[in-house]
Amino acid sequence: MNLSQARRLNVLWHPVLMLMGATFLVPLFFMFSTALSDPARAMRATDSILDMLWPKDWRWENFAEVWRLVPFLRYYANSLIIAVAVTTGQVFTSACAAYAFSRLQWPGRDKVFLAYLATMMVPNAVTMIPNFMAMKLLPEWLSALLPGVDWMAMRYLGTNEGATPVGRLVGLDSYFALMIPGMFSAYGTFLDEAAKIDGCTYWGIFRHVILPLSLPGLATLTIFTFMGNWGSFLWPLVVTNQTYLRTLPVGLQAFQGQYGTEWHLMMAAALLMLLPILIVFLIGQRFFIQGLTIGGVKG
Repeated sequence: MNLSQARRLNVLWHPVLMLMGATFLVPLFFMFSTALSDPARAMRATDSILDMLWPKDWRWENFAEVWRLVPFLRYYANSLIIAVAVTTGQVFTSACAAYAFSRLQWPGRDKVFLAYLATMMVPNAVTMIPNFMAMKLLPEWLSALLPGVDWMAMRYLGTNEGATPVGRLVGLDSYFALMIPGMFSAYGTFLDEAAKIDGCTYWGIFRHVILPLSLPGLATLTIFTFMGNWGSFLWPLVVTNQTYLRTLPVGLQAFQGQYGTEWHLMMAAALLMLLPILIVFLIGQRFFIQGLTIGGVKG
């Protein structure tokens, strides 16, 4: 196939690819139009497709209504704190584990690596109950080791009546339970492709060689980990009972009642929830694309 034939073939493929791309935008556009609809229109199922995709009256106040009805800012802050902390912790521990397994020699390394690899075959649903029991019993274990600390007491920021509750130090209803179990994963350990430099310490090699050369893999892991924890629903629902510790996916339940769902408010909240994911992806997309294509380059 010569160059002109390849160009003609590309021109023919462009409309097909554009049509395929448009299908991915339809759900987002439907979410946007529902978020700006009045409650009656959002609940009707008899409207035409055009009416469903393009409401007659645009209600921008739906976004303000979301902030008024629920403590949306607190949910947003909780999700952001947890997603950033878990992402940072998982990227760091995964990079350290990858370096230890690939570059360091220590007794039993291969056996430990096989056991570490086997954890990827265990679904999260299987480990949820053990993790839950560990979080529940952790305050008792710590009280036996350090009896001078009240691990079960609720903590607050500030001392006056307007103090902000932040949950317990450890155990259920704590940021500890929301963050720590997600910081350790075997998913991101396979990212080491650097050579050893003579005369440099192991930590120096890791910091100045391994991490810079692993930026595409680390960026990809960062995006996936942030997205997973930002949208996490089941684990925050299981380990928290207090309203002020809810994350956004759990908090969106406030718009879903026993007899109906306020779709216009739920879609407005969902749109606001998408913003951090878009920002993270736009920041890391260059490294993300490089990480996808790096394995296809020969030589």
